[in-house]
Parts: sequence; structure tokens; C-alpha cells
Amino acid sequence: MKRGGLRNNTGIITIVASMALAGGLAGCAPDSSTPAPTSTSGSSNPSPTIDAGLTPRGPTVSGTVERVVDGDTVRVVVDGQREDISVRLIGIDTPETVAPGRPVECFGPEASAFAEQVLDGSRVLLEFDPTQGETDRFDRTLAYVWVVSPAGETTLFNLAAITGGYAREAQYAAPYAWQPEFVAAESAARAQGIGQWSAC
Repeated sequence: MKRGGLRNNTGIITIVASMALAGGLAGCAPDSSTPAPTSTSGSSNPSPTIDAGLTPRGPTVSGTVERVVDGDTVRVVVDGQREDISVRLIGIDTPETVAPGRPVECFGPEASAFAEQVLDGSRVLLEFDPTQGETDRFDRTLAYVWVVSPAGETTLFNLAAITGGYAREAQYAAPYAWQPEFVAAESAARAQGIGQWSAC
């Protein structure tokens, strides 16, 4: 589907600002009881609990994941919009499964399956980072994706994917807001041989 009204001449930041004025920005309170993501990599090492109590730092909009494309790209219907948008997750890169002309990479299917398990149909917050711009070269909206539980607790999926060994940290533009946490999570996953760090 086309991106539709979300970017018509105004850009996503304008939508964020207008939602804030209307009281539509979603807020989240820290919750140290949010469980750390678990790895299905077969490693007996526990995943680090570095995501406990984190909350968005930038502007957010809420929506629902309509479809998982692969481990680092999803389609989201933003609240109040009729059409879904393609969202590329900031700060992570997962092994390829759907890139034209490229073979399926080691641990790509597992990364996609993890994203589907956690994100497909989930309520989410998209957090924007001014350091990264609005879209990438493929016109995908750039955002961090926070999963919202029925109790209102939030988990940063980008970080969970790195923690579980499904993704690696990746900087494509300027340094980004969550980079220190993502780098630390990858270092821990590598050291423990979690996910792709033992399988590949």
C-alpha cells in the first residue's frame, strides 16, 4: 500500500506535532518489572536485562503493526490514518530474508520469526529520532518500535532484537539516541554467543 496521508507534503514530524496538540502523543511510565526479552537461540546463557525500565526519549505516535516484512522492517497503521506505512527500525540490522537478488542469510529466518512473534498485530509506539531524519533512501519511516503490553508496559523491540542475538547494532547516519545501549547489548550477546553469534 502507498504511504498515503501520513507524509502528504507535511512530513511525519508535522503529524507528531499535531497529535501532541490534540493530546494524542502516547506517554509511558518507567516500569522496572518489564521482563527482559528471552532468546530462542538455544544458548543456556540468560539475556542481559539492560532494557528494564526504559521509556521513549523522543516524540512518539501510536499504532498497530499490520505486517512484519523482515527482522528490521514492519508496516504500521498509525492511529488516525487509513493506510499503513513502512517503518525501518533505527539502529539495527538483521540478516536478509527478502532482499531482491540476495540469498537468505544465516539467522535471517529466525530474526524474521522473532519479529513476527513479538510484533505482528501488536500495539506499538513509534519513537522518532531527529538525528536520523524522517525517512531512509527507500522512503521508509525511521523509528524505534516500542511494544505496548495490555497492561501498558513498554519494551523497546530494537533493543530486544539485539539482546536476543537476532540483530546487530548498525549506524547508518549520525550517532543516534539509543546507540550506547544498543552497542552494549550487542557486546553482551556476542560475548555470550547468543543467537546469530553462535549460529553463524
